[in-house]
Amino acid sequence: MRGAIRPWLPAVAVLSAGGAASAVTALVLGEVMVNVRFAPALGVAVLAAGVAAVAVAVVLVRTHTERLRAQLLDTAAKEAREEHRRFLRRLDHELKNPLTAIRLGVANLSAADLDEAARGTAARVDDQVLRLVRITRDLRKLAAIEDQPMERFPVPLAGLLEAVGEAAGELPDGDGRKITVTVPDVPWPLSQPPGDADLLELALHNLVANAVKYSGPGCSIALRAFEESAHVVVEVADTGQGIPADELPHVWDELVRGSEVRDIPGSGVGLALVQAVVSRHGGECEIRSRPGSGTVVRIRLPLV
Repeated sequence: MRGAIRPWLPAVAVLSAGGAASAVTALVLGEVMVNVRFAPALGVAVLAAGVAAVAVAVVLVRTHTERLRAQLLDTAAKEAREEHRRFLRRLDHELKNPLTAIRLGVANLSAADLDEAARGTAARVDDQVLRLVRITRDLRKLAAIEDQPMERFPVPLAGLLEAVGEAAGELPDGDGRKITVTVPDVPWPLSQPPGDADLLELALHNLVANAVKYSGPGCSIALRAFEESAHVVVEVADTGQGIPADELPHVWDELVRGSEVRDIPGSGVGLALVQAVVSRHGGECEIRSRPGSGTVVRIRLPLV
């Protein structure tokens, strides 16, 4: 086996110099005893060779162990991801019908002759059910992104950014934001990274929707793109409320929402979905934020 221990290596190294020494062998009870007498200089050389052989064996063992550990970790990570996807699919399947039935029941109650307090309660129940519907829908999208085959064609990111920027004005409260799109066209147009245009549009839409949702009237939202070290970089920046520093490491996790935005409707899956899309394209995500000043989300997509 490649990388396995060969216990005879030191012996071979030592005995390889045996031709220059005198040796006496004797058979004792069926075992061979080898006595070797060395000249001092030769003895040092032989011992050095033996030590070197042992060192080589140790390095081989260590390399093999590290390779095996990496393989086990990779296998465990793949199994954990697959189990996670199965859980998301089961969750969607188990919740879809009950949530539909609850919404129908609430609608029937709202149509009945209820007093003002009862109608308010029914409306609040319907709002919470809708929130659960959005969460299960977004989790279903997340599982599908990680499972479905992905196209790899040149994606016109400049056009996608323009379209997403225009659509942002139609989002709830979007018309109260100043939205700009900056894409270079001089001295050449923005390069087109290989990928799936629909998935990248979904990721960009989620980023812009977050920027609109977590900023106030009159805030600015900037969409910009440029090339950097064989990558296309896309940034979505806003002058919204920002994210506390201790919460930044967790924003990419599923169902995680900031402590200061709990009263704003959302599923907590948007950034996890963005990261899943970018990862499928071999890219990276980064976020920077200052509370009270705003947030910048950057994605880097390889051009090859």
